[in-house]
Amino acid sequence: MVERLQHKYALSREGAVDMIKACISVTVTNIVLMMPAGILYLLINDLLKDNLNSGRTGTYAIGSAVILFLIAVTNRIQYNATFLSTYKESGVRRTALAERLRQLPLSYFGKKDLADLTTTIMSDCAQIETASSHWIPELIGAVISTTLVGISLFVFFDWRMVLASFWVIPVAFIIIIMSAGAEKRTVKKLNNVKMELADGIQECLEGVRDLRANNAQDAYMDGLDIKIRNVEKQALFTELKLAVFVNSASIILKMGIGTTALVGGSLFADGDIDLLTFFMFLMLVSRLYDPMQITLQNFAAIIATGVQCERLDEVLSHPVQEGSGDMSNNGYDIVFDHVKFSYDDDTDVLRDVSFTAKQGEVTALIGPSGGGKTTVSRLAARFWDVTEGKIYLGGMDINGTDPEKLFSAYSIVFQDVTLFNQSVMDNIRIGRKDATDEEVVEAARLANCDSFVRKLPDGYNTMIGENGSELSGGERQRISIARAFLKDAPVILLDEATASLDVENETEIQQALSTLIKDKTVLIIAHRMRTISGADHIIVLKDGVVAEDGTPEELLKADGIYKSMVEQQRLSQSWRM
Repeated sequence: MVERLQHKYALSREGAVDMIKACISVTVTNIVLMMPAGILYLLINDLLKDNLNSGRTGTYAIGSAVILFLIAVTNRIQYNATFLSTYKESGVRRTALAERLRQLPLSYFGKKDLADLTTTIMSDCAQIETASSHWIPELIGAVISTTLVGISLFVFFDWRMVLASFWVIPVAFIIIIMSAGAEKRTVKKLNNVKMELADGIQECLEGVRDLRANNAQDAYMDGLDIKIRNVEKQALFTELKLAVFVNSASIILKMGIGTTALVGGSLFADGDIDLLTFFMFLMLVSRLYDPMQITLQNFAAIIATGVQCERLDEVLSHPVQEGSGDMSNNGYDIVFDHVKFSYDDDTDVLRDVSFTAKQGEVTALIGPSGGGKTTVSRLAARFWDVTEGKIYLGGMDINGTDPEKLFSAYSIVFQDVTLFNQSVMDNIRIGRKDATDEEVVEAARLANCDSFVRKLPDGYNTMIGENGSELSGGERQRISIARAFLKDAPVILLDEATASLDVENETEIQQALSTLIKDKTVLIIAHRMRTISGADHIIVLKDGVVAEDGTPEELLKADGIYKSMVEQQRLSQSWRM
């Protein structure tokens, strides 16, 4: 049961156990809350039969005091078991979700919408928190306590009155259960249109400059209005569909009052029950059906929450990249051995790729766009796992190595730089967290950052905005390169690292890189031939295969793709308007 609850509601093991405890505590609390009605029934019965004396009065007084004490204790236990435990589990769930996301391969993020993941972390977690603290324990507690009360009444009172009062409850639940499939489908559609709207808003905010530059903001906003209306329509339809089932179940539930009155009146007229029993059942149904109606609403809400639970469990149950925490490599040569890779099952991005990037050499990956260059660099650092073949680092199969341990051997500079809304100092220190301020400044100097950083209002303590919005593209790129200098890892992956730099800055960075890459394995991706002019080894990738492989001199003599690219760039540089 514990494991089933873990997957059903995306709980930790402790959270599943706490949910069971919460259901038990609510059940006990509900039973205790029904005890005053029993005391009242016995008291009235004694009054009508004139059996009340001082001894019985004392018993009722003591019993009432005990019940009040039990109500206070059980309410306190219920609060701790439901609300406090749920809030604790909510924190555990969010932490576990963040930890799982950290361990997932990047291939997972390539298939998932980031707005969808954000909704999963924030909104879905909050929805499940509400379900765990309010709906699920209350539902289970109400069902169990009502069943126990029904059995007790069946044993001690007329069974026909019990059936007349309780038959509506299972029928009402069956109606809600029958709605489960339709409700889940509707909620999924609502989530989909919400995701489309969130994507549209995010895309609008990120592309507002281009929209204005092309006078396209009005047309885009018209499309966004359609998405907003779609969310509104689907939300109304979802609420209407839910209301149809819940109200139908509630109407059935209210019919129990009529059947209780009819059956009770008939039995009383025939002398099968006394007047007190008749009124007791009338009081019971009036007390029972209103909370049960709320329970039916909670039940419907729990069914809808199943969609959020499935989304959370999909993340938490997704396999992670694993491997040994020990590095058994001998050197840092990178070897691709008949590697095949695809982002999905239909299209191969790489097909039988084999080459060696030797330590102490600069290996350049070039070729037409879409040839698989960036994919090769990602696979080399195990951002993804290969579909077929092997990748070795110093003779060690990287697929058998823990990714975080493997990353310690890599300094990576991407074309798309990611910076954080922190100081320049903190952004560079990401390369090595224990670096001193002096070491950070030295890395910045090598990456040609020091000159522009000194001009900022607070120098290295200047906050640079979300994703470095206060800096130019070239400045952002240089901070990313400074991270690589600071980390000083034995393997360096450069993916268009100097694409955002002007010629002067690129030349200075290349001179600094020549110091950084000494005795290291360097894999560089570039489209500008001058960027790879000093490469020792060139791999030409086209359509996912190695089309050419050799030194720059060898490939120029081969009169192939590399020579053609060199000549085309020479022509473009000499072109004038």
